[in-house]
Amino acid sequence: MTDSIEFRPGPLDREATFYVAGHRGLVGSAIWRKLESEGFDRLLGRKSSELDLKNREDVFAFFAEHKPRYVALAAAKVGGILANSTYPVDFLSDNLRIQVNVLDAAREHGTERLLFLGSSCIYPKFAAQPIREDSLLTGHLEPTNDAYAIAKIAGIMHVQAIRRQYGLPWISAMPTNLYGPEDNFSPKGSHVLPALIRRYDEAVSLGASTVTNWGSGSPRREFLHVDDMASACLHLLENYDGPEQVNVGTGSDVTIKDLAGIVADAVGYKGDIEWDTSKPDGTPQKLLDVSNLARAGWKASIQLEEGIRSTVAWYRSKHGQVRS
Repeated sequence: MTDSIEFRPGPLDREATFYVAGHRGLVGSAIWRKLESEGFDRLLGRKSSELDLKNREDVFAFFAEHKPRYVALAAAKVGGILANSTYPVDFLSDNLRIQVNVLDAAREHGTERLLFLGSSCIYPKFAAQPIREDSLLTGHLEPTNDAYAIAKIAGIMHVQAIRRQYGLPWISAMPTNLYGPEDNFSPKGSHVLPALIRRYDEAVSLGASTVTNWGSGSPRREFLHVDDMASACLHLLENYDGPEQVNVGTGSDVTIKDLAGIVADAVGYKGDIEWDTSKPDGTPQKLLDVSNLARAGWKASIQLEEGIRSTVAWYRSKHGQVRS
């Protein structure tokens, strides 16, 4: 069991074992790429078929064998409005088990520095905008993804409890809506941006004259390229230490209607766009206050139009091999 550790800001040891939980997902794969580019040469990852993080015995055996000095906990069951509202038990149960198993095993087997990745859906549905970190637990959650949000809130509390009880310099980061390579483009399981990319790309391929999107298009959302997120994660691991979760975003947002227009331009769609207002909009606005992140010395660098164009190019390069 690890004793209390005093954190000193500075570069992490590039030769230490670094476990990226969820290294094949959207966030985990970006963190892996970032760490590789920064010279980490003992990266550790396991596919879910090789290590089921919901299995406590297997997770503890894995940590006992490898004893990673650093951990980025990016593994999670994730999905969009439809998936979250249809399978709330799965999102609550699976994520709680993944988190508890990894966090407990990491503590038991000496992990020095750990980053837990949450989601901006942890904040109240009607939190004041932009959303500050201290808005957590001050109001009701968005009901379409409250089960997932509760699981992520539990993860934040778990990290804070470990800091208090064991003195370990573990931290949490709360990203805004992410997009980029290795995203989930499934019609039923994807978030709004990859769903739009797939929908408009298919419309171009089929020569469709009309595309219909969910909701009114009026909600405002913030989007961060996952490569920027990975950069922020490493920066926080090397420079931040505190019990409060840190928001990670761009500090600016767009309407879903404007977002759809950017995607349409990126894929070359020229037809009509309609909106099905019988479908839910979700939270009216979700923009993170990133003041604490800025004070820690980091800001996003990938512009939305640039990021969407590169994501469309990646999606098309996979020729049906993406998650769907």
